[in-house]
Amino acid sequence: QQSNVTSYGATIVAITTLEAFAGMWINAFIVCVLCIGWVRKKALNSNEKILLLLGCSRFCSLCISWAYSFLSIIYPNYLYVRPILQLAIFFEAFFSHCNLWVSACLCVFYCIKIANFRNRCFIYLKVRIDRMVLWLFLGSGILALTIGIVAYDVADKPHCNNRNSTGQGNFGRANIKMDKHFFPSFFLSGFGYAASFMAVILSALFLLFSLWRHKCKMQTNSMKDLSVDAHIRAMKSIFSFLVMYSINFICLVLKMVYVTKKRSYVTFLIIVFEYTFPGLHSLILIFSNPKLEKTLLKILP
Repeated sequence: QQSNVTSYGATIVAITTLEAFAGMWINAFIVCVLCIGWVRKKALNSNEKILLLLGCSRFCSLCISWAYSFLSIIYPNYLYVRPILQLAIFFEAFFSHCNLWVSACLCVFYCIKIANFRNRCFIYLKVRIDRMVLWLFLGSGILALTIGIVAYDVADKPHCNNRNSTGQGNFGRANIKMDKHFFPSFFLSGFGYAASFMAVILSALFLLFSLWRHKCKMQTNSMKDLSVDAHIRAMKSIFSFLVMYSINFICLVLKMVYVTKKRSYVTFLIIVFEYTFPGLHSLILIFSNPKLEKTLLKILP
């Protein structure tokens, strides 16, 4: 049975569909190019491993989020049944936080790999960072899985099965009161955002300081310095992510406040940005990577 779709709901479906499919195409492109290179070379470097996992997590996150939004607005009767709703929220929370943590891992990787410091701890990390990538993946997966389980538990509460849905949000999209059952999910979600946000900020500051020190040492050298170029490319990726991550963090806080609001302009803007972020940042990563950029320019008309 099809629900009565309002103009507000139809607008959200139209915009999120365009943004989600554009983001899925961009991330699918990253995954395909890296997988083809993997098959040809029989190996991937650490940077490519992070980009591959990031592309996969963002593709899955966009796919599940779009399907959830579409069903919750157009066919809510097919969504708000147990255990479809609970599983949808679990997978959305899992892939969303995988996306955030792997993105933070990419920023930390750029910082450790490119920045130049003589500190013993930093040198130790620089030497072993390639071996630590898999452990970073494991830690990101465990944290995302924890948040996903909590989200599933919250969605499994009887008061979350109300069908008067706003259609949007991560953990509590139903039009319900924010009571004590929501604090664990909001707390863990907020902690995940804040911790990964701090990792990105520190990476950007360390990389900026390293670039400043290196340029001071190279002022008398008129030759083109490859280290400076590497710093600048990494800074573009990290600072672009930092700006979007800052907006994303603000959206999380606002979403907690407006989770029970229906047809709010703030909620609408939050939804639009949440679907823009995965595709836009991945596009910036493509143009920061010579291999991906060259392949993209070849297939574009």
